[in-house]
Amino acid sequence: MMALMVHLKTAAHLRGKGDRIAKVTFRGLSFYSRVAENCDAVAHFNEIFRWPIASRLDGNEMLEIQVYNYSKVFSNRLVGTFCMVLQKVAEEGHLELTDTLIDDNNTSIKTSVTIEIKYQSMDGAVGVWSDGEFLDVPDDRDGMFAFETESLLSSQSHGSGTPPGRTLQGSIPTFRKAGKGVFSAMKLGKIKSSKDDHKKAEEPAVLEMEDLDRKAMRLSGTVDPDTISLASVTAVTTNVSNKRSKPDIKMEPSSGRPVDYQISITVIEARQLIGLNMDPVVCVEVGDEKKYTSMKESTNCPYYNDYFVFDFHVPPDVMFDKIIKISVIHSKNLLRSGTLVGNFKMDVGTVYSQPEHQFYHKWAIMSDPDDITAGCKGYVKCDIAVVGKGDNIKTPHKANETDEDDLEANLLLPEGIPAERQWARFYVKIYRAEGLPKMNTNIMANVKKAFIGENRDLVDPYVQVQFAGQKGKTSVQKSSYEPIWNEQVVFTELFPPLCKRLKVQIRDSDKVNDVAIGTHFVDLRKISNEGDKGFLPTMGPAWVNMYGSTRQYTLMDEHQDLNEGLGEGVSFRARLLISMAVEILDTTSPELMSSTEVQVEGVSNISESATGKMDEFFLFGSFLEATMIDRKIGDKPISFEITIGNYGNQIDGVSKPSSAKKKKKDGESEEEENELIQNSSEDEADEDADLVSVSSTPPMRPVITDRNYFHLPYFDKKPCVYIKSWWQDQRRRLYNSNMMDKIADKLEEGLNDVQEIMKTEKAFPERRLRGVLEELGVGCSRFVILANKDVNQAGRTKLDRERLKSCMREMDSMGQQAKQLRTQVKKNTVRDKLKLVQNFLQKLRFLADEPQHSIPDVFVWMMSNNKRIAYARIPSKDILYSIVDEETGKDCCKVKGVFLKLPGKKGFGPAGWTVQAKLELYLWLGINKQRKDFLSGLPNGFEEVKAAKTGPGLQSIPPVSLVYNMKQVFQLRAHMYQARSLFAADNSGLSDPFARVFFSTHSQVTEVLSETLCPTWDQLLVFDDVELFGEASELRDDPPIIVVELFDQDTVGKAEFIGRTFAKPTIKMCEEYYGPPRFPPQLEYYQIYRGNCTAGELLAAFELLQIPFDPEVIRRALIAVHNFAVPQIKVGQGGKADLPPLEGSTDSERGTILPVPLGIRPILSRYRIEVLFWGLRDLKRINLAQVDRPRVDIECAGRGVQSVLIQNYKKNPNFSILVKWFEVDLPENELLHPPLNIRVVDCRAFGRYILVGSHAVSSLRRFIYSAPDKASNNWASAAKLMNGYMVLTNGGCQPRSSPSLSSRTLSRPAGDFMVDMDSEHSIRKMDTMVKLDATSDAVVKVDMTEEESDKDKKKKKKKKKGGMEEEEETDERVLDWWSKYFASIETLKESLRAQEVAQAEAEEREDLEIAAEAAGFKTKDKSREKRFFKDKKKGQAAEHSERRPVKAKVDELVVYNKELETEYGNFADWLHTFNLYRGKAGDDDEHAQDDDRIVGRFKGSLCMYKLPLSEEITREAGFDPNMGMFQSIPHNDPINVLVRVYVVRATDLHPADINGKADPYIVIKLGKSDVKDKENYISKQLNPVFGKSFDIEATFPMESMLSVSVYDWDLVGTDDLIGETKIDLENRFYSKYRATCGISSKYSVHGYNIWRDPMKPSQILAKLCKDGKIDGPHYGPGGKVKVANRIFQGRTEIEDENGLKKQTEEHLALTVLNHWEEIPRVGWKLVPEHVETRPLLNPDKPGIEQGRIEMWVDMFPMDMPAPGPALDISPRKPKSFELRVVIWNTDDVILEDDAFMTGEKMSDIYVRGWLKGQQEDKQDTDVHYHSLTGEGNFNWRFVFPFDYLMAEEKIVISKKESMFSWDETEYKIPPRLTLQVWDADHFSADDFLGAIELDLNRFPRGAKTAKQCSLDMIRNEHELPTISIFKQKRVKGWWPFVARDENDEMELTGKVEAELHLVTAEEAEKSPVGLGRNEPDPLEKPNRPSSSLSWLLSPLRTLCLLVWRLYRLPCLLLLAALLGLLFLALLLFSVPSELSHKLFNSAG
Repeated sequence: MMALMVHLKTAAHLRGKGDRIAKVTFRGLSFYSRVAENCDAVAHFNEIFRWPIASRLDGNEMLEIQVYNYSKVFSNRLVGTFCMVLQKVAEEGHLELTDTLIDDNNTSIKTSVTIEIKYQSMDGAVGVWSDGEFLDVPDDRDGMFAFETESLLSSQSHGSGTPPGRTLQGSIPTFRKAGKGVFSAMKLGKIKSSKDDHKKAEEPAVLEMEDLDRKAMRLSGTVDPDTISLASVTAVTTNVSNKRSKPDIKMEPSSGRPVDYQISITVIEARQLIGLNMDPVVCVEVGDEKKYTSMKESTNCPYYNDYFVFDFHVPPDVMFDKIIKISVIHSKNLLRSGTLVGNFKMDVGTVYSQPEHQFYHKWAIMSDPDDITAGCKGYVKCDIAVVGKGDNIKTPHKANETDEDDLEANLLLPEGIPAERQWARFYVKIYRAEGLPKMNTNIMANVKKAFIGENRDLVDPYVQVQFAGQKGKTSVQKSSYEPIWNEQVVFTELFPPLCKRLKVQIRDSDKVNDVAIGTHFVDLRKISNEGDKGFLPTMGPAWVNMYGSTRQYTLMDEHQDLNEGLGEGVSFRARLLISMAVEILDTTSPELMSSTEVQVEGVSNISESATGKMDEFFLFGSFLEATMIDRKIGDKPISFEITIGNYGNQIDGVSKPSSAKKKKKDGESEEEENELIQNSSEDEADEDADLVSVSSTPPMRPVITDRNYFHLPYFDKKPCVYIKSWWQDQRRRLYNSNMMDKIADKLEEGLNDVQEIMKTEKAFPERRLRGVLEELGVGCSRFVILANKDVNQAGRTKLDRERLKSCMREMDSMGQQAKQLRTQVKKNTVRDKLKLVQNFLQKLRFLADEPQHSIPDVFVWMMSNNKRIAYARIPSKDILYSIVDEETGKDCCKVKGVFLKLPGKKGFGPAGWTVQAKLELYLWLGINKQRKDFLSGLPNGFEEVKAAKTGPGLQSIPPVSLVYNMKQVFQLRAHMYQARSLFAADNSGLSDPFARVFFSTHSQVTEVLSETLCPTWDQLLVFDDVELFGEASELRDDPPIIVVELFDQDTVGKAEFIGRTFAKPTIKMCEEYYGPPRFPPQLEYYQIYRGNCTAGELLAAFELLQIPFDPEVIRRALIAVHNFAVPQIKVGQGGKADLPPLEGSTDSERGTILPVPLGIRPILSRYRIEVLFWGLRDLKRINLAQVDRPRVDIECAGRGVQSVLIQNYKKNPNFSILVKWFEVDLPENELLHPPLNIRVVDCRAFGRYILVGSHAVSSLRRFIYSAPDKASNNWASAAKLMNGYMVLTNGGCQPRSSPSLSSRTLSRPAGDFMVDMDSEHSIRKMDTMVKLDATSDAVVKVDMTEEESDKDKKKKKKKKKGGMEEEEETDERVLDWWSKYFASIETLKESLRAQEVAQAEAEEREDLEIAAEAAGFKTKDKSREKRFFKDKKKGQAAEHSERRPVKAKVDELVVYNKELETEYGNFADWLHTFNLYRGKAGDDDEHAQDDDRIVGRFKGSLCMYKLPLSEEITREAGFDPNMGMFQSIPHNDPINVLVRVYVVRATDLHPADINGKADPYIVIKLGKSDVKDKENYISKQLNPVFGKSFDIEATFPMESMLSVSVYDWDLVGTDDLIGETKIDLENRFYSKYRATCGISSKYSVHGYNIWRDPMKPSQILAKLCKDGKIDGPHYGPGGKVKVANRIFQGRTEIEDENGLKKQTEEHLALTVLNHWEEIPRVGWKLVPEHVETRPLLNPDKPGIEQGRIEMWVDMFPMDMPAPGPALDISPRKPKSFELRVVIWNTDDVILEDDAFMTGEKMSDIYVRGWLKGQQEDKQDTDVHYHSLTGEGNFNWRFVFPFDYLMAEEKIVISKKESMFSWDETEYKIPPRLTLQVWDADHFSADDFLGAIELDLNRFPRGAKTAKQCSLDMIRNEHELPTISIFKQKRVKGWWPFVARDENDEMELTGKVEAELHLVTAEEAEKSPVGLGRNEPDPLEKPNRPSSSLSWLLSPLRTLCLLVWRLYRLPCLLLLAALLGLLFLALLLFSVPSELSHKLFNSAG
């Protein structure tokens, strides 16, 4: 019956006096205790409660105990509650503990309860105890005790050092809780059933965190495969144990080391730039480097295609924080800087984290940093790629780019970031800092003190914040170690930002130069969440800890880089209180400040408690061992110091604040940081005891271990340190982080196991993966339960709450997905699912990283002579204690092997590999209240030694040392068998390796084996009398680690370090039986590390055997301790008789060296190894002398064979005897096969031999010949599989048919096959005909290009749509090789697109599956989001395919976007190439400089098989016994070959000139031939088209390495190498893939697709059949051919040049050749006609591509018929065209000017036009003056001659870049016609009114009338039908002019009626036309109103006309009035005279 029992003993520390009662609740059922009456501080309940339970106890269930003050009258008052998760109980069945209660506010109170819990399960697998009573005395059934040795030998005077369950009651020993180890249960005489039996029925068991060996033993054979962990290559890591942590095997810090990076940015073009008539320049800035494009005049959409390269040599962190800034500047010239239009910022890390580390053809959105209210300022299309060393960038193919890009769909933004980014303010609040170091010398301070009379703090700090390329600084706080700023730095940046990290740095202000004190990076991804339920970046207020160099102030700090945030800080520098928030701005609000300048403002102070309640923490450490101390420091006394923050730092820690101010914290008065005094006796005020921190061990002189290392003689006395410190209690953050880290560790270990199972090809990897997933699911659900009980509310920030929510969501979802995946894991899906699970691991690691620090990290320093020598940094979370198991740090309460390293840059390189010291260190960090358990994890059996100080509360004082009075004696046996692939440490390229094994304070070495990288020591090292302290059973579970270091013995000087590995021994206690399954131990491979790089593998086994005590000694000890007689003790026989015997040395030569014993060394079988010796190549000089008579020696496992001597290497470097063999005994297990060594020696005069170079074949598996399968049709097909014919690339088998996209392998039944090739060759359908029986002919129509039939369907569809695409029949005469090339590239792109879509679909299906199966829970936001992007991708791809113009039927070739040999397994189908190495290996990086060490190559092959071999093989007809397994290989005599190299073009060349361009030309070298094409260099091009072929005659094997280089031509000085590529022609020539001349897909005798090979297809087929000894070919009627048992079908007619049809068999033969891989036994995929893309590399910049070259090579043996002339692939000459544009009229042009007199609106219109790229040839019409309606009449003709490349759709322009240019540069620019309308002004600059740009390949058809012409023609350009002037030739219509208004909206500014007429140059010559309205073919004058005359010429007339037109009536009236007035005037004038006249006349 299952039951849970709780023994409630006492409740202590109660307040006051009174009655108490307790309530205990489990599974909702409560029991009350009796009332404890009238008790004081302690209430003794002493009651047992029992719950019989029906279902198993779940580890997640809770037990609750509540203690009340009991009252008879009133209701009981709750004192406190204790809640506990029963995980440990469920696991171990028994627990005893004392813990504090918590009150209503969830705060801890002093009251505690003491309880004991037992759990009895059904099968007794957990707890073993009898039902009714508690086990105190062992069950004495046989009348004698079977005692555990350790519990008898321990001196139990105070019961110290034993866990709570181990105190002595009376004098009877209590037995520890059973169930801890198998052995305790066995020794008690109880039968214990297998723990996992009950799980078997339900589901695979879950691996638990305990020693796996123990488990395997317990399961004793009946093992569930899911639960067993394999010891992997790093065998230590899988041994997870209780009391020891895993050591970290990689020593060297990698972060701070500089690496090479290359950033290449191509600025292609810009569009939609805001501004009128701009002259834009694009500036590209990376970090502090700037580069500019050329300036393009008067255009808003300039085309640049400029390529920039930036080279850096910096650490990764620095690189990824650099900002890439792309800015558009308007009219920049030498005199002025121009005005910024807009810019775009992104950090390098964002680009590097993209797939392929690049953005390709994406549009960057420009925004104006000075005006955030403005919208987008335009788009710049660019490519950005970041290449680190060894990164391989796959550039999408650069050919005939279509310019129809959809801007919105291709924005330069990482996936998941919205296109519309908003402006946001980033507020970084800086409150205060603590614990700053001195940043000045004391001398200065003393001088100041003398003058000023005050003591000042020696630091003037300020904080600098850097983000997105901007900096903000706080004010400087003078002289303060504890500065208070209360300021905020505000950044304005687009959100989400494309810069991931924000840098916060405390700096010291100094008059000379400011230096950094400490740096902290805030990763924005960790403080925000972008999901639907996400949150904006937020952080704090929280303290961040800063680390850097040591705190002593020196003028020149050698570790200053560490303070800048580079590399791992080696000391605590300061902590800074900051918070961060983001506010999204509403750009429409009027009061918004629109600039993005950084602002600094003051903020209010925050309360003390905002960051959490201060609490007292206790750190305890015990040094159990200090070994491997470097001999340089071994002569002086050494001590170790532990610090946490500034606490414990005795040399340079406390910077005492000047005003010795006291702060009040939590009601306690304490001095800030100066209570950490040296081990003095100065008293401190402390509540629990007078406790003085002891932070360092007493100095001790080291003792010599061996030649290299010392150790400290700690033995049984282990020094301890302890420190009290005060920090904010933010443990919850670290607890959650710890839980996730543990789940991640478990997951990683499980995944390593799965990979190891797959690697070693063991059974059932899927079961192990299922187990891993189940474990993950359980871990995640456990996290959700535990993380939810967030107790401490004080100091919880918004980020804490949000992070908790998102972590719980993520973990919940991950748990669900893990459960889903578990059901989907099948044998065939393991690899795919493994990748998915690895994503989980990355996500877990990301989530576990806590962005808000709390407790600083712990540093352990080794001190000598009061100087800091070496350190180790231990994250505080790793050693943090919690009462819940999962929350405890992974190294808390555990002994950890810690390796000390040198600080800063000293730790780089070789200095960083040598261990300064190895510590076995025990650490415990926790709240002082929980201190009682701090010793619980130490190995048991010690006494505490307290500091010699009396006083109250002595019990609570921690010990200053522990004295172990229990020790076990062991013998360690190290079985050192062999090592392989070691690091080459000598100049010969070999090493003289020996291994040194360290265990505890002992060390031994193996013998030195000279000149080998694969030593087989076969040596047993025996360490006698190894003393280990502690209990035997614990040591069994947790043995210390063994360190093995490998060295290279040098005759002079000290041995050089090769590498290091760790191992754990298998332990046998004296009462265990030495036999299976654990003994004898198996040999295992251990990975050897040198720094962070692997340096080989060690094959070894280690066992630790206990030497038992003399029983009499034990008996006496028992009597002494327990005072009762023990009748008899069963312990094994004394002495070493019990140990398995050691075999003596069998080999008399080896003397005293013991070999590895038989049970451990592998079982051997007899193998024969056949070696094919072909030849040697490229041997370099040795000691300045040339190699003349080389020989190859092959050796494996002590046996070997030598090749014949090459008599004259120069004349013929091939061997005369090809095959030799030797026999050798090798292990049965293929994984244990020793490496095979290939050495080349040069035989010199007088019998001297000099080593030229060597190669070690580490894995022989690929050369194993497997016996043929009798059942298969033909034994040879099976037999060849392993015989090196099956090429292994990257460890995976490559199928016989090459993995090119088109190959489809068909199944092969025994009957005949028929392959049909349709006569209409472009369309083929897949017809399957049913196969009747095995003998009948099966007909299979193989399709080669199904795409084409799809295209045809599309064609039909498109035609139906309304004939948008006019299909043109291709004329055979215009087709050339380039047509074929471009068509092929289009196909390549389509296939890549199709792959992308397929991938997206597969991912989506995966998501849907998971979602469907997990229908029970909500679909997660992420998958939705993902799907959106996939849809978008699919949509784009589909769109592309829709929009594609219909392709003409052009024969295609295959374009490989990589080297041909990678596609065909390096052509090592039977001839392998082994590089020969010599010289020391480089240390920079993993095999970084291996290429420099290559001194030649050996060509040959190997074949190994077990003897005896079946006779069937040797019986085959024509079997040549001399050739062994290498039948039917060609002879290796010299052969003359014509090599024809075709170089098509190069792309993305690295600029070689100052102007950012290069002048490339080709150089080809082959043997002595050297072809330089210098005179044909291409000026200023980074993407040159060469289009050249070169013929070279060569003789194989002497000249077989072809080198194709691209050089940069220079006018002065030598030409520079840009990059080169090398091709091994010999392997291609002899390969069965037939790479001599590619087989085309169609056979033609003329035209662009002419057959190139001198042998016709039928001849090639006949030869292949003959060589392969197969039947055929038999040509039959009806276009059929039979080869072997296959029938193929195809066309039989061919057309010659004259169009006559002839009968031919060539098509049939070619069909067979294209499907040759389907022929059984001899079939190989034959290399098709192709172009390969090869990377160009430069030896000065190893590993970084300098560009790519597209080319191919044909080879023709000279003894065969000569081939025809080379194909003409010369670049297409651009065709000359003339574009005639007639501007007829304009209409609705906006009126810009006011009339001179009348103020009326009008415009003086003229039209300007040019072709893009030819701005200097711009042409203007005449001016139509005074247009009052916007109408203008011109009848004006522009004529633009240009050269055009039809295939690439580009205009070609050749012009000099500047007046200083030597020659013209060729540019290729899309054909775009720009028309602009202007308003002419006489005295000021003309006003720009509007423009339109027409892409001549696709522009909207013009409107028939001006009315129909609208803005929609531009807006909806993509939706409207487009036309091409190159097809239409002549177009007339109305087009709109547009400009942008102030609000950046498009507006219609006019309309133009134009006619475009395209004629070829020849036609233009025949019918010339004049410019403007000139002859020939003049246009008639426009019918303009007379008002349109210029007023300068006839101002009066103009004026009159204007006035008359407007004021006709007033004019008439005015005229009449004037006439009237004139009449009156005349009248008045003439009246007097007339009167007088009349008067006087009459009078006279």
